[in-house]
Amino acid sequence: MALRLEKVSISLAGRPLITPFSLAVAPGEIVTLMGASGSGKSTLLSFVAGDLESPFIASGGMSLDGVTFDGLPPDKRRIGRLFQDDLLFPHLTVAENLLFGMPRGPRAERLARVEAALAEAELPGFGERPPHTLSGGQRARVALMRALVAEPRAMLLDEPFNKLDAALRQTMRSFVFEHIAARRIPCLMVTHDAGDVPANGRRLLLSNAMVTDA
Repeated sequence: MALRLEKVSISLAGRPLITPFSLAVAPGEIVTLMGASGSGKSTLLSFVAGDLESPFIASGGMSLDGVTFDGLPPDKRRIGRLFQDDLLFPHLTVAENLLFGMPRGPRAERLARVEAALAEAELPGFGERPPHTLSGGQRARVALMRALVAEPRAMLLDEPFNKLDAALRQTMRSFVFEHIAARRIPCLMVTHDAGDVPANGRRLLLSNAMVTDA
């Protein structure tokens, strides 16, 4: 499933933040957006996700496998997101966090998917644990699995490794990239760290309102 942006532009208070550009992200591909703070990287992700708010004004078309989705509300787009913070619900167990975003279905099947996700994250038996008892790396893995069990059609990563130490950062990069590639999910990632860019991955630079290959 390919993600396509067609002549997307964003302005703020009448000033161009991003001038019109087009982009195609192939299934399983991670395209990295880089640029100075305020260049519009996270704003672009918000537009794709459907939660861009005033005073930003955006235009352009977006589609997944040729089906336009830019007119849909955020909850209908099925686009997963990871941020700097894991944003796990503190009042829910690990299993309940995973169930939160999972599509409806027979309870037994959903619980089986939770167990499978925990096994995949190398956290078997952690379902009844509250999030605050997990390490930073464990919480990051649960956050990723919560996004994936929601069966997203595309993924947006907004500085997802920024708060991890160097050793854990490299581990989580590999974990996230491998899961996205295995599921063939098109992905846009924002980062300030060139080390986050996947090997042989495409990198785009946002500067002076322009989006160019870096």
